[in-house]
Amino acid sequence: MTLSADHYCVMGNPVAHSRSPWIHARFAELTGQALNYERALVPLDGFTAFAQDFARRGGKGCNVTVPFKLQAAELASSASERVRLAGAANTLVFSADGIYADNTDGLGIVADITRNAGVQIAGCDVLLLGAGGAAAGALGSLIEQKPRRIAVVNRTHARAEALVEQHAPMAALHKVELLALEKSALETDLTQNFDIIINATASSLAGADVPAPASVLHARSLAYDMMYGPAAQNFLDWASSHGALARDGLGMLVEQAAESFALWRGVRPPSAQVLDELRALLQTEARHA
Repeated sequence: MTLSADHYCVMGNPVAHSRSPWIHARFAELTGQALNYERALVPLDGFTAFAQDFARRGGKGCNVTVPFKLQAAELASSASERVRLAGAANTLVFSADGIYADNTDGLGIVADITRNAGVQIAGCDVLLLGAGGAAAGALGSLIEQKPRRIAVVNRTHARAEALVEQHAPMAALHKVELLALEKSALETDLTQNFDIIINATASSLAGADVPAPASVLHARSLAYDMMYGPAAQNFLDWASSHGALARDGLGMLVEQAAESFALWRGVRPPSAQVLDELRALLQTEARHA
């Protein structure tokens, strides 16, 4: 069956929790765009076949969530520099020219921090917790904001070192000090604190302890969890209890979606309005849960 010319989806496993259909439907409504956007539960061993079939049937593009972002990058016939650096893609564009991949996660978190939270990254000291796909997707865009320093800390230090090495030329170009720190260094040197702390680990989902000591915070720190809702609450409570500004990743979700929408449709949606509406919707749902 051939899809409509304006058909999009989010591909993942699991995917039932995704708010992307609501976000993109609202973007379309506010910008006067006619499109369909759905969730697609993709078999764990079937991403490539599913994506190619979706494109053959007329699908114009898709968002890609866990665990397929690495495969999405490999599937593409052309890709952005962000994908090359991260090794992962969250946005695919299907056309007669082939499959183009981009990664809008980093753009999303930067937009949420700088525009929605009103915190400038330039000149700041940034601590990035994690070195997996989420961290890799964000690091390039963070470097482009020209912070003074970015320290990457990961449970497996070698992964942090590899991520830093991969981004070292870009960091040098933007005159950003980029280094991999052992977690033990944070725990022993209590004088190290940061203006922005970003949790890109799976600790929130796992309900594990925050992967950093409270000494990394100061009174004006922004503590940002890429997760949102109940999954982020432990990290947010930890940050707030130590006097930091705590923010979840809901704005990142909306802003990365806005970047994907603009790439597909050539129109930039009013992301701040949609973020406010989505946050209100989630609060209403939580009250009635």
